[in-house]
Amino acid sequence: MSLTLYSYWRSSCSYRVRICLAYKGLDYTYKAVDLKVGAQKAADYTALNPNQTVPALLLPSKEVIHQSIAIAEYLEEAYPEKSLLPPTNELVDRANVRCIVGMIAADIQPLQNLRVLKKLSTEVGPRIEHAHEVIVEGFTRVEKQLEQTAGDYCVGDAFTLADAFLVPQVYNANRYKVDLTKFPIIHRVYEKCMETDWVEKARPANQVDANT
Repeated sequence: MSLTLYSYWRSSCSYRVRICLAYKGLDYTYKAVDLKVGAQKAADYTALNPNQTVPALLLPSKEVIHQSIAIAEYLEEAYPEKSLLPPTNELVDRANVRCIVGMIAADIQPLQNLRVLKKLSTEVGPRIEHAHEVIVEGFTRVEKQLEQTAGDYCVGDAFTLADAFLVPQVYNANRYKVDLTKFPIIHRVYEKCMETDWVEKARPANQVDANT
């Protein structure tokens, strides 16, 4: 039995994990969970993932891991051959990778998550305005961080978890019409990431449930 990823094509959290899986060259079965129709709240999926979110990773042991950071850390530890963290002796760089991951996964994405936007307003306009504002404020802070850490990628010249988390957040930024020219380092790193085979494979448009 191979890995099974429960995902929604446009979910940025799922996108992160797809990038990690593709980077490490891991085969997996893709199971679409249609968030638009509330499939994440169905009884069978709730039994699998009580948090009713995507992504969720079903292991060959039949155990399930959810939350994108937990899944990414699991993949890093279970399949360390192609690492998404700097070498173990580069402690500050490893910490900086995790710092950027947290800035995106804890400080930006949750505040523009669809569940939050639905609570905010029933109208599309205020939702877009709020998401745009959250991303701009968050990217302003991330840009300052990257001034200290970036090379070709977010931390130095190697692709890391920080990049795997940045790319989906830029995808969200593009959806909400954020002007990326105001964030030149983010934009440059993003464009570099988009040249890679693993990001191309993980892109939302390339998923079997795209446009559902």
